[in-house]
Amino acid sequence: MAPDVHQSPPEPDGSPGREEAEDADGPKGAEGPEPATTGSGKRRRSLRLTLPGCWGALLLACLSFTPSLLPRGGVLQGLICGISAAIGYGLGVIAAYVWRAFADREARDASRRSWQVLLVCAIVLFGLAFAFGQYWQHEIRELMGVTDYDVLTTIACPFVAALVFWLLLLAGRGLRRLYRWLARHLRRWIGPRAAGVVGWVVVAALAWSVISGVLLAGFVNATNEAFSLRDTETPEGVHQPTSALRSGGPGSLVPWDTLGYQGRAFTGTGPTAPEIGAFTHRPAQEPVRAYAGLATADDTEARAERAVADLLRAGGFERANLLVMTTTGSGWVDPAAVDTFEYLGDGDVATVALQYSYLPSWLSYLVDQSKARQAGRELFDAVYDVWSKLPQDQRPRLFVAGESLGSFGGETAFSGEYDLRNRTAGTLFAGPPNFNTLFREFSDHRDPGSPEIEPVYQQGRTVRFTDDPTTGITPEGAPWDGTRVLYLMHPSDPIVWWSPSLALSEPDWIGEAPGGDVLEGMFWIPFVTFWQVTADLPFSTGVPDGHGHTYKAAYVDGWNAVMRPSGFTPQDLDRLRDIIQPPEN
Repeated sequence: MAPDVHQSPPEPDGSPGREEAEDADGPKGAEGPEPATTGSGKRRRSLRLTLPGCWGALLLACLSFTPSLLPRGGVLQGLICGISAAIGYGLGVIAAYVWRAFADREARDASRRSWQVLLVCAIVLFGLAFAFGQYWQHEIRELMGVTDYDVLTTIACPFVAALVFWLLLLAGRGLRRLYRWLARHLRRWIGPRAAGVVGWVVVAALAWSVISGVLLAGFVNATNEAFSLRDTETPEGVHQPTSALRSGGPGSLVPWDTLGYQGRAFTGTGPTAPEIGAFTHRPAQEPVRAYAGLATADDTEARAERAVADLLRAGGFERANLLVMTTTGSGWVDPAAVDTFEYLGDGDVATVALQYSYLPSWLSYLVDQSKARQAGRELFDAVYDVWSKLPQDQRPRLFVAGESLGSFGGETAFSGEYDLRNRTAGTLFAGPPNFNTLFREFSDHRDPGSPEIEPVYQQGRTVRFTDDPTTGITPEGAPWDGTRVLYLMHPSDPIVWWSPSLALSEPDWIGEAPGGDVLEGMFWIPFVTFWQVTADLPFSTGVPDGHGHTYKAAYVDGWNAVMRPSGFTPQDLDRLRDIIQPPEN
């Protein structure tokens, strides 16, 4: 960032001081006409920086190198640094304006010596922050067993940061010019103060509508179109099932070509009866898998009814265990979750799921929450409607599961702890997003003294939380009778901890003792921490199992705790973990 700061020393005419006033005057700047300037003069002014803004940019740029939840590459760090610097610049300009308002004075020209001091401090502080940042990233990679390191992207970090900073700064100044133009025209009909206020409101509303409406909607639509084409494909190595126990197979009410990419992966794979028997050393059944894709029916309710009808046809309600699985956006079901359920259930199980979007999980997480909510509720209600009408001694044990946005959708079918306890035999949610209604209720009302990364709710009578079920599930030794509800959540999972409130308020989980895979040096910084965790989201599954948003082997002990199957030893669970998540050579 230092070279960019050096571009703005005061010129002989003292113009940087006037530019400082322009940047910070807010609505007041609309009260008088702008001085006439040539085209080259406007270009020079658009590239100038103010001294208070540069100090703010330097401070937040340096703080952006502090550790967050996951290891960051150089390009990603540059993006975070640039965004943080732009925010810091704006805060510096605003702070200077507020201070001048209280001091009741105009902006003064920044002296050449002031710029020289800034330049020296920028070189020293940014260099130190960059060095400490590399050390912290090394420590995080060590905690997670990540060996990848790209020197070139690390070197590119400052340049990416400078580019992002300038783009955001120029965008902000473009909005300011638009405001001034609008305010100048409004003064023909209303007073100057009212024109200033109305101008800011209109520009802010216009910017928000463009970002949230035009740009975001366009991006989502383009992505939706791209992934809808992928949905017509079949994963490599997956073939149409020959078993009548699978949707898309012989006699199925759901045609194979309507299942979608993830639906075909779900029904066309999975452990067979011989494979399950080889693990359990006893006779096993072929599991039932029912699924409905977006092309199966026109709306969510119809898809849920079709999936349940196919489940009924395949004999899913005659099995000992029945799992309602809420998918992520594109219809993805984590094989580790269902495969483990089938192994521990001796194959005497059935699973039903449906697709509600074409979008990948991380994008669905941001824009498809309502679809996930509807899918989770409609599917469970359709299953429960059939299940509840069966004689009590002929009903399968009814379980619910979901990962990430799937846990959000799965929760929406229930009103709270007692509803989960009364209508299910057990629930397993992995990586719940921070906005999950029940997750937030259980976490926010946790027992006094229990940490947010592993809360205890109502002494653990029904709902419990763990980051690693192999090491025990708190509160250990306390009764856990009847229905068991278990949340798997890693301390380093940004999906679990991301929230808009991170921008302005410190959450409990940062102020508490960190989890086993989070650096003790992580601390909350206004605005910066929000962008750090936001940038972690798309890369949350790019870390080894047991960290971030990657839950594989944890399903073995998680389902073992929830299902309470008989006949499995700790050694059996070790073997199953190797099946679900084969060790790397």
